[in-house]
Amino acid sequence: MSNLVREIVLAAVPAILAIILHEVAHGYAALALGDRTAKVMGRLSLNPIRHVDRFGTIILPGLLLVSQLASIGHVAFMFGWAKPVPVDPLRFRDPRRGMMVVAAAGPAMNFCLAWLTALALNLEPEGLVGDLVDAFAVPFILFNLLLGLFNLLPIPPLDGGRIVVGLLPYSLAVLWARLERFGIIIVIGLLVLLPMLLRDLGMNYDPVMATVWSVVHWALTLLPFPEGFESGV
Repeated sequence: MSNLVREIVLAAVPAILAIILHEVAHGYAALALGDRTAKVMGRLSLNPIRHVDRFGTIILPGLLLVSQLASIGHVAFMFGWAKPVPVDPLRFRDPRRGMMVVAAAGPAMNFCLAWLTALALNLEPEGLVGDLVDAFAVPFILFNLLLGLFNLLPIPPLDGGRIVVGLLPYSLAVLWARLERFGIIIVIGLLVLLPMLLRDLGMNYDPVMATVWSVVHWALTLLPFPEGFESGV
């Protein structure tokens, strides 16, 4: 039972912390640009309850947790999201560019957290503390990289989609922004339906997540891990 609790904690805590800090980064970026909406609504908080999304924070991670423990006996992968931080782009001097900066702040926070965690491993804590740090650090780094990179997919309402809207010429940006109403359907199609279709065609391949994971592996080589440290990925 103690191993089960350990697996759950080491899967859930890094994921929850990464998700919350991702959303808080959006809120602070908006605040720096003149929008106090997230601050007024109490979303610039590390209290997990303020950021819970019923499906993204509870149901989906719970299903992933249970299915992996039942099938392979440990948690190899976790994913989820929090309730989006409210932002009023009309309070920005340049709403389109402002939303681009706010969107970029979330993934930037995740990449910064991954880099700082890898750097902290160079302190080489010993004994039980060192074992716990290593056990927490690797899933925390992986989840931050995965969350940041996945959110950079150029599909509204993902952060990458909003960054693209800020970069495109206005006429094209308007067209791209209209995809947001179909964004969740597109994401589900790419992550769930496309792999199912490929499996039916005899190809056991998930092109989106395979691409994301390949970039994660590349990103790991850029982090300041201690010499000889093995992430196990």
